[in-house]
This record gives sequence, structure tokens and C-alpha cells, in this order.
Amino acid sequence: MVRVDKIRIGFWLILALGIFARVFLFGDVPGDINQDEAFAGYNAFTLMHSAADSYGYRLPVYLTAWGSGMNALESYLMIPFVAIFGLKVWVVRLPMLIVGILSLVAVYHLVRRFSSGRLALAAMFLVAISPWHIMLSRWALESNLAPGFVLFGILFFVKGLEKPKLLVASALSFGLSLYAYATVWSVVPFIVVACVAYALWARSLRHTRYVWISLGVLVALACPLVLFLLVNKGVIPEIKLPFLSIPKLVYFRDSEISFAHIPRNLANLANILVKQNDYLPWNSFGRHGLYYPATLAFFLVGFCVFVWNAIQDIRRRRLGLSAFVLVWLFAGLAIGALIQVNVNRVNLLFLPLLIVSAFGIVFAFERIHVRALVVPLFAYLICFATFEKEYFTTYRDRIGNYFCEGIEDAMNLALSKSAGKSVVVDPDVSYPRVLFYGKVPLDSYLSTVKYTNFPSAFLYVRSFDKYIFTDRIIPEHRQDFVYLLENSGARMKTLQDLGYNVECFGKYVVGY
Repeated sequence: MVRVDKIRIGFWLILALGIFARVFLFGDVPGDINQDEAFAGYNAFTLMHSAADSYGYRLPVYLTAWGSGMNALESYLMIPFVAIFGLKVWVVRLPMLIVGILSLVAVYHLVRRFSSGRLALAAMFLVAISPWHIMLSRWALESNLAPGFVLFGILFFVKGLEKPKLLVASALSFGLSLYAYATVWSVVPFIVVACVAYALWARSLRHTRYVWISLGVLVALACPLVLFLLVNKGVIPEIKLPFLSIPKLVYFRDSEISFAHIPRNLANLANILVKQNDYLPWNSFGRHGLYYPATLAFFLVGFCVFVWNAIQDIRRRRLGLSAFVLVWLFAGLAIGALIQVNVNRVNLLFLPLLIVSAFGIVFAFERIHVRALVVPLFAYLICFATFEKEYFTTYRDRIGNYFCEGIEDAMNLALSKSAGKSVVVDPDVSYPRVLFYGKVPLDSYLSTVKYTNFPSAFLYVRSFDKYIFTDRIIPEHRQDFVYLLENSGARMKTLQDLGYNVECFGKYVVGY
């Protein structure tokens, strides 16, 4: 009884630690908003008000967004939060935060199903303090939902072998993961088939009606995306129904997957895994890496353990954790082999990597003595504390530049001064941020938008509604304009010489 209580206490302590790391100053760090999450948020806004995305498609299975598309799941998940709290930065980040926190619980229960409470806590702890997972949970990049939904799919599948009703939840999770990130389309079928085949081999999958219901759910969710591929390959015309749209994108990026570039892609993936850095500041920073420097060594130990356990389990037709996690891990590696990746493109890889690493830590230190586990525990807590300190101080200042810190206040002032006037916006602001903060009505946007590079994979706009995108100050008719430009001494002086009031907001100035 005492041991069970210790496990329960450990679970709640780790969960509290993980929640704190993800919730403290939530919405402020990083701040203000990334252009991708701004576009996802604006699409949630238009879907809520008009049941259409920013390109005018009614309830689309995939968003057109930039022209070459954006995954739709996160925007749909944002809708109830936007309806309740309004279109704000912290609001559009809530779905990712919730999935991130639920992932901690899911990791614990997945490992606990097959292993000791100590191993389950170790895996949960490593995910809870992982810089990669903390940073992922604090902002709304739509593709970062995929690891959580694949995790939920595997957990519910494992639980569904005992309680068949949960197989439906597994199918729903796997199906929704396809709407979280298009890159996983190539590997989720492999994960599902491998899990089913392993369960059948281990005589653990019973023939019940829930198996067929689950299959129906998965097929129903996958079919619109199959049609989406056919539409964008030019096989069939686009589909527009009152309850569903399958759009033809302005530009279809179908050449990213390549078997010819596997050696180069694997070299790039190895570089990311070893250095724990893709040099994108929203994915990692400093010496902390994605999962702290020593973790990769423990991963190698854990990987050997997992391979050995998986072989033994398969030989004995016994259900075990190792085979499920290795299938998941190899699926992530396959993505890294088929496309040129950065951290968020290969995000499917890191949860199984952390689970395997946790097993490596426990295996290595338990060989000494069970109490020796205190050593890695304190070492990782020190790493975590150092990461948190830098994340909310030096990193906060650095990432603010990439997330256009100050743009919200600048937009609010520009809007307050723009009655009857046009707003000249620096193109570097990126037009999704203007759509987001300006809450531009969809019909006004669609009827007035003019693109500079149509058609293109990444469309840029010249103007829409009352907004003109240029970094040029227009001296004539100065009373008809409000300016929102990137801050520079020369621009401020020019605006002041023309009689404008000028206010600074970080990297932006507003002239009115």
C-alpha cells in the first residue's frame, strides 16, 4: 500500500511540475504571435462566424491558407475557445497546451500498462521536463498536435485490447492525427497495421463489434483526405458540399517525399538528433537541446533493452510495450528519411525517443542500486531549473523578435487611429497577423484581397480591406494614412517631418 501511495504521489508531483512549466506566463512567452498560429487563429475565427476558411471554402478538410495549405485540426479545436474568450493569443494556444498536458498523463498510463510504476514515472518525468515538449506546448504550431494524437491512438488501442469500446477512441485519435499534420499520412497507416498485426499475433485482439466500428471511424476520417489527394493530383474536380469542402490548393506541395534523397535526409536527421538543434529558435535553444545532452546516451541503452524485449515478446506471442514503442519510433525515423526535416517536421519521433531514454536511465542506474536513481533525478532537475530560468529571461527577450513582440499594441493603436483612413503596414509584419489582430471580416477580406505573387506556394498580399502592404512612406495625402512599420530612426524622422505623431512598440512604430 505504501508503494502504491508513493507512485500516486510521484504522479501528481510530476504532473504539477509539467503543468507549471507549460502554464507559467502562458500567452506572454513566447509573445506576441507567430505567423502560422496567427493564420490558424484567423481561420478559427472565420470558421466560427462564417463556417468557411480564409479562402472561402465551407468546412474544408484542409485549409488553403498561404496557398499551399495548412492542417485544419487545430483551427477547428480553437473554435469553442475563441467563441468563449475571443480571438486572443493565449486563447488560440489553448488546444496545444491541453494536448501537451494530456500527453504527460497518456505517457504514464501507456508505460504503466506494461511496466512498473517507477518506469512509468521516469518516462512521464522525462517528457514533463523536456525542453522540446515544454516549448511545443506553449504555442500553436498546428503540426505539433500530431505527436499527442498518435500517442492517444496507441494508448487507447492498448487499453482497447482489454476494454474493446476504447478501440473506437483509438481510431478517432489516429484519424484526427491525419488532420493535425500531413507528413504523418505516410506512416500512420503503418503504425495502425503494425499494432493490429502485433495484437493478433499475441492473441490479444478479440473479434467484437467495436473492431468493425473502429475500422469504420478510421475509414470515414481517412476518406476525405484520400479525396483531397485525388483533387490536388488533378484526378477529380474539387468538392464543395454544404457540410464539407475538399479544396484544390493554389499550389500543391507533393514533391517533398523523395526516396532519392534518403542518405542526405538521414544525415540531416542524425545531425538534429545528436546536436539536439535545428537552429530554429522556436524549437530549441542554447545548451539544453531538445532533451538535455546526456539523454541520447541513455536512449542507446534503452534502445538495446527495447529491441531485446520486443524480440522476446514476439517470439513468445506476448503483448509488451517495447514493440509498440519501436513501431512508433521507426515511423518517426521513416519520416526523417523520406523528407528534409527540422524538429517540428519530425516531431513524431521525440515522444518514443524520450520513453526509450527513460528506460535506459532506469536500467543503467538500477544495475547499481535502486536508490542510485536519485542521481539522474537531481541531475535532470538541475538541468530543468537552468532551462526554465533561461527560458523566461534571456530566451524570452530573444524569441520576442521572432514572434513580433509589440505587434499587438502597435495594431491596437493603428486601428484606434484609422477611422476613415487606410493603414500602411510593413510586409514583414506578415498579413496573417493583421487578419488576426484586425479581426477582418471574411467577406471584406475575400472581396478586396490583391496578391503580389499569385499563384504561389506562399502567397503575399498587396492589399485588402483598409490595409496596404508596403514599407514605403507615401508623402502625399498624408492625412489619409496610418503607418505601422518596422522601427528605424530614419522612418521615425521621416514620419515626424511629415507631421505625424510617432509611437514605438518594440520593433514597430506607428505614425498617425
